[in-house]
Amino acid sequence: MAQLTNSEPHVAVLNFPFGSHAAALLTLLNRLAMACPNTLFSFFNTAQSNNSLFSSQQTQPNIKAYNVPDGYVSGGKPEEGIELFMKAARENFKEGVEVAVAESGRKLSCLVTDAFLWFGIDMAMEYGVPWLASFTSGVFPLSSHVYTDLLREKFGVAGIAGREDETLNFIPGMSDIRIGDLPEGIVSGNLDSIFSRMLHRMGQVLPEAAAVLINDFEELNPAITNDLKSKFKKFLPVGPFILLAPPPPAAISDSYGCLAWLDKQKPATVAYIAFGSAAIPPPNELVALAEALEASRVPFIWSLRDKARVHLPNGFIERANGIVVPWAPQPQVLAHAAVGVFFSHCGFGSVQESITGGVPMIGRPFFGDHKLNARMIEVVWEIGVIVKGGIFTKNGIMSCLDLVLAQEKGKQMRENLKALKELAQGAVGPQGSSARNFKALLDLICSKTSA
Repeated sequence: MAQLTNSEPHVAVLNFPFGSHAAALLTLLNRLAMACPNTLFSFFNTAQSNNSLFSSQQTQPNIKAYNVPDGYVSGGKPEEGIELFMKAARENFKEGVEVAVAESGRKLSCLVTDAFLWFGIDMAMEYGVPWLASFTSGVFPLSSHVYTDLLREKFGVAGIAGREDETLNFIPGMSDIRIGDLPEGIVSGNLDSIFSRMLHRMGQVLPEAAAVLINDFEELNPAITNDLKSKFKKFLPVGPFILLAPPPPAAISDSYGCLAWLDKQKPATVAYIAFGSAAIPPPNELVALAEALEASRVPFIWSLRDKARVHLPNGFIERANGIVVPWAPQPQVLAHAAVGVFFSHCGFGSVQESITGGVPMIGRPFFGDHKLNARMIEVVWEIGVIVKGGIFTKNGIMSCLDLVLAQEKGKQMRENLKALKELAQGAVGPQGSSARNFKALLDLICSKTSA
């Protein structure tokens, strides 16, 4: 790495340490740091999240991690942890940035934050630097947050009971989306919670950002993308982030033997089951899923934390036509020819991995943008199916498995996925839209003139 000097750019990166937010932003940051070797990137995150991230992926030498207090005791409900974190976040991040500036001897040249951290606009103004906001989900949830005030004006805030199926045809590109698909905190749920107010404020201030970058690509939803371009100073879809990451090393950590097990299976026959870090089905649904897998005899890999195993039926693991593991190398599993269907919570990162792996989904959404992503999967892109009623039952799961693995509809899903995968690969290719947007992002991040 070139010798760093006081005049070189210094970018502070503030993370939202829940779900896959920080991991997605670090993937993008690695690519930026590789392209801007003289830029120092100070990466602020909680110790727990940093320890997990930096032990599992290699990072560029010009990225330095800093721990900020989490503000909460782990083990409580996720929403409680988020609220406690957010109460202290602004001051904690500010103190961390001051430490990084003092240690490096470099004044700040740019502030990049997770878009959820809307106060980034205020911090950037204090430092006299540009604010860049990173949104780790897709354009559909982003649009819903930008249009929150209009949605509340249209539908009110007294509740949406009986109106769940009304569509949002007054918002560009959202005519297939229903009110009931929207994330909680927009027109339903507790609109006064810290989390809801955070997302509402985010939607209001994002037009003030120097740029909004997003883990999506323009060709996936062009109508919404073009509308958001008209709302923001710069709108830069630079995804899928997963395709920006360098290919995994040949000896990728697969300590539970998932890939070797897949090598022994027939093409497009295996069900892969994983629900992310924050979404675990309740015990009765875990039982239903296990019973459906056993009755159908579909081979499977189930990524399930050890603490949740106790809910599985007695003897299931011994009788099962598959393996249950605490962790799996998900992108590599989904890229394997043996995998034919992906059970998911419909987080956007998982949706993108499904697209880039070409694997149809069976969705069981939980919270946040899950229902919105699930609607896209089933109705708009037609690359998967949502379990009936949004909860797992034995018969419902078996019906979904039959649809995806054995019926013509499943074959059509794979064709649709193939087309989307080609669009994604084209977007990040040398002449692609994401590649052009990435270059524009580099100009903002690595420029000394922003200092």
